[in-house]
Amino acid sequence: MESLPEPLLVRILASVPAVELILVCRLVCSQWKTLIDSTALWLLKCQQEGFAGEDVEEGGGENWQMLYFLNEKKRNLIKNPTGEEGLEHWVEVENGGDGWKIEELPGDFGKEFPSDEVHKYFVTSFEWCRKSQVIDLRAEGYWEELMDTTQPKIVVKDWYAARCDAGCLYELNVKLLSETDEVVAEYRSETIALPQDNEGEWNEITHTFTDYGPGVRFVYFEHGGQDTVFWKGWYGARVTHSSVTVEL
Repeated sequence: MESLPEPLLVRILASVPAVELILVCRLVCSQWKTLIDSTALWLLKCQQEGFAGEDVEEGGGENWQMLYFLNEKKRNLIKNPTGEEGLEHWVEVENGGDGWKIEELPGDFGKEFPSDEVHKYFVTSFEWCRKSQVIDLRAEGYWEELMDTTQPKIVVKDWYAARCDAGCLYELNVKLLSETDEVVAEYRSETIALPQDNEGEWNEITHTFTDYGPGVRFVYFEHGGQDTVFWKGWYGARVTHSSVTVEL
């Protein structure tokens, strides 16, 4: 191995899983440590995974190691976002009227969801229903230095709809919390009203947190709604496909 040209050695090392590179290969010798810390190796791994184009060059100043790990970890941090597991992982903050219910798409007087991968949704009742999740960023692999120094984007998305024959209200509230549950940043939507005799279409709401400052350790996600016709049962806001992702 010592006789191999460094560009070839970089290509060999780039085929090793990232965690083994950091925890094992980097400790072999000073040469390997230097190569594993190099821009060339992580740019190559990003190109292999499709995180960077083949024509990208090293001199752009990007932290390709950070970009690789963030893209590899990029996933929806909300658990059970479409109700496939009932209300598992959700905390019912408010359970008015007849409470929360899970229904199959498209549901009565409803429309199909834009993605074929979504089959169910949560639906609210004639008084406010709200549910929440708390995401522990460190438990999900986003270390403190990353959150405090790089401060990657935290992208929040949710989908809501009404029945065609019943109006509804919908709200979204997301907080970035510190270790001691202090609010570092917050997004609170307006109360969105969908009229009776609407089209039943699914609507996406999104917010991106940037430059939020150091100290973020948790994400608190809460959404909910109710109907505006006050009919017994489940005629209120429908929600599904909620997501929280950490991105560069």
